[in-house]
Amino acid sequence: MLSLIKLPRVFTINQVPKVFHEDSIISGYRHPCSSATDCILSLFQLTNETLNIWTHFLPTWYFFWKLLTVVLMQDVWRDSFTWPLLVFLMSCCVYPLASSCAHTFSTMSTRARHICFFFDYGALSLYSLGSAITYSAYVIPDKWVNSLFHQYYIPIAVVNTVICTALACYSRLGLPYIQYNHDIIKRFSECKSPKFGKFLRILAFALPYLFDNIPLFYRLFLCVGEGCTDNDTNALHHTHIVMAFLTAFLFATHLPERLAPGSFDYIGHSHQLFHVFGIIGTHFQMEAIEQDMVTRRPWLLTYSLPITFTNTLGAALLSVTLSLGIIFLFSLPLLWSATRGEHTEKKTQSHPIHG
Repeated sequence: MLSLIKLPRVFTINQVPKVFHEDSIISGYRHPCSSATDCILSLFQLTNETLNIWTHFLPTWYFFWKLLTVVLMQDVWRDSFTWPLLVFLMSCCVYPLASSCAHTFSTMSTRARHICFFFDYGALSLYSLGSAITYSAYVIPDKWVNSLFHQYYIPIAVVNTVICTALACYSRLGLPYIQYNHDIIKRFSECKSPKFGKFLRILAFALPYLFDNIPLFYRLFLCVGEGCTDNDTNALHHTHIVMAFLTAFLFATHLPERLAPGSFDYIGHSHQLFHVFGIIGTHFQMEAIEQDMVTRRPWLLTYSLPITFTNTLGAALLSVTLSLGIIFLFSLPLLWSATRGEHTEKKTQSHPIHG
């Protein structure tokens, strides 16, 4: 069937605008004004984005299956102890799905690219909150249960999601209407200071990750004596941490393609590996959370803070609402300009395409 369909062309780095360039990736670029149909068809041809899309789209359905399993096999409507796990699994479905959609449709236009990744950042911030909610409910060491830190842990995590989304969106273009407006050719970071923009994005995601993992880091590496929750689950937590730091290393260094530009354009570049190790890390994180949930349930139900709608689903809904508001504010100048300057943008973007 696909042989009867004309697949979109791919281009080299010199044939597409700078905003679409990826560090040390020379070829395999899609047209910067692709139609939605072309974007979907590109899933079935080899471009430098193909594996970025599939390495997150397929795991989405794995996590969705895990979510359905919990919903169907546990009494989630009456057992509030399962609610943190539900929030976490929903965030595990949302972040790879948002990422795969962003990578799929990011070449429809410059504006679409920015807005797609704004939603990607919001989904990652939700995942960070999902992790915090489960850590508060199941993972926090016995010593810290009901402590002042425990009581303020979720509210601070919600604030961190707002900071994460806002800072990540800011890293692309700056402040809406102040540093960019309808004339987005004069951009803040990605054209003038790409390294600074990348630094801000790393900071945006490192902040909530490091905060969320304070209870786990203390439990695994610092806690001594009684109340440290030293059980078999710790091996899974160690594996997740190793995968998380490997993921961060790949995102920050652009290895291996930086060592041999052009050699890993289609298969094996850092963003693909970043996706793969990130998903593996999330899998081990999920396994560790579920194991802690089962083994520690009797003790936690007796001594820990009560699990309520407010500190689980309510916190997640608040985070989603705030992140969507931030995304709307950063997208508004781009959406407004789409009605005024779409023809100019397409002319500007299509001009470099030749050959």
